[in-house]
Amino acid sequence: MTEIRKELVATVRNKAYVLIDYNIQNTLDKRFEFAKKTILTDKSLTKNEKSYAIKELNKDFDYYKLLFNEGTKRISDWINGSYDEWDSKEKQLKRFGDQVVVLKKLENVENANRSWFEEGKSHLSISNKYAQVVSCFGFTKNPSDGKYMLVMGHMDINLKDYIQQNHNKLTWKERIQIINDITYILSRIHQENIIHRDLHSGNILYNQFIQKFRISDFGFCGPADKPLNCIYGNLPYIAPEIISGKETTFASDIYSIGILMWEVSSGQPPFIKFENDYYLAMNIINGMRPKIVPGTPLEYKELMEQCWDADPEKRPNIDTLHNKIGEMNRLNYQNELNKSIVKKSTEKIRLSKPKLNTISKINEINNFEINNTSTSRLFTSNVYQFKNLPAEPKNATEEEQEAFHSKPYSYKIPDNIADFDNKNDDNTSKSSDKIKDDNKKLSEVFENMQINSNNNIQNNYIKEIIQANKHNIDNYIDDENGIYNNPNFHSEEQDEFEIPDGNYNLNNYVLNFDV
Repeated sequence: MTEIRKELVATVRNKAYVLIDYNIQNTLDKRFEFAKKTILTDKSLTKNEKSYAIKELNKDFDYYKLLFNEGTKRISDWINGSYDEWDSKEKQLKRFGDQVVVLKKLENVENANRSWFEEGKSHLSISNKYAQVVSCFGFTKNPSDGKYMLVMGHMDINLKDYIQQNHNKLTWKERIQIINDITYILSRIHQENIIHRDLHSGNILYNQFIQKFRISDFGFCGPADKPLNCIYGNLPYIAPEIISGKETTFASDIYSIGILMWEVSSGQPPFIKFENDYYLAMNIINGMRPKIVPGTPLEYKELMEQCWDADPEKRPNIDTLHNKIGEMNRLNYQNELNKSIVKKSTEKIRLSKPKLNTISKINEINNFEINNTSTSRLFTSNVYQFKNLPAEPKNATEEEQEAFHSKPYSYKIPDNIADFDNKNDDNTSKSSDKIKDDNKKLSEVFENMQINSNNNIQNNYIKEIIQANKHNIDNYIDDENGIYNNPNFHSEEQDEFEIPDGNYNLNNYVLNFDV
């Protein structure tokens, strides 16, 4: 029997799912038949591989029939679970065996409040319900210090590293597929009435074998003893209303998706040049967003901007977002099929003509320089406490955005606003009044800076309030902002990409662990 090329089978299965039109294939059975037909007509698979693919397809749809209570209910084996069979003699489940897992340390569990445990329970339950969520097996205890650790499934690489390693190889079709994976998983999480609260590229993880991204770390989000009036997360991805002190909502997850869309399009983490948290928080609330890179498809750009709108009410909900991304994704695959048909027809009639690279602007993205030096930001989630920030976030105008991205300097502002003047403990009251007055002026200056950053009077005014540590910020994005109304722009040389070999430690302990 010939060897099954499982990665190729996974690619064909994924394509079959993407091509489903939910307006036409509007029942589970219709979707199954369509996906089955797509697999059977695929020319790249052998007969044995098609049989294997259909078998796996059956497992998928049996699972969905049970999950959504549709069709004839059938039970299938849980092939890759932590337990693989029931021992009738011993009357207990037999374990799967040794497997590589990630152990996530949990700090100060003894001081945890009830909501922290509720979030943890949601991760445990939803990871068992949806395969697209990184498996959460439960707790274990470190025998050396008695600390609790969360036992999670091991994945190959996180999205941040994946994008940076493969940026020059990724086509727009592949970039949109990544966002499609993420929005699909988040739609399932929101469907369970759960908010993730900490979406960023470090906890979007890739499984090379099935060629899919999964979401992790939405349970046990943040330290168990997080202080009151503090926020937890990865600052560049936190919605402005959360930074200004409002409650986390489903819409704040959507904001994070908008920032992730930019990261996938640009190939680097957002706001990578900003080392000061207070300065970054102030600018996010004032409407500053990453500069959209040349070559971004118009529909993708508009959807991204809707997601990061300062008004949560104007952001799309997850179902609307996933449907729009899914339609873009489906059209990409359909365009690819159409190109293949045209190419074959052309070859048959021996029609020859020179290749025309009608769209080359996408190369500007592929040549986009990723520079991770000159910054100390670790891009990990932390606890933040900001004071005297604007109460209401706003959207910046185009002029303000342009001024923001063209500024030649990054101003070093203390993380704690109280550090502006703390030299004399005997004059606390006087210093406090001065700080409040100066901070009010500083907020006004920030707003004015967005309109005209080259005004010498404004720059001198800033220097009177704070000490500005000047350092050059590379103009890392082209001034020319080419936007194209087609998500399928790429050269033929970009049609394939590979995942580098190697093991990745996602800032956690990775051990052989008998769960």
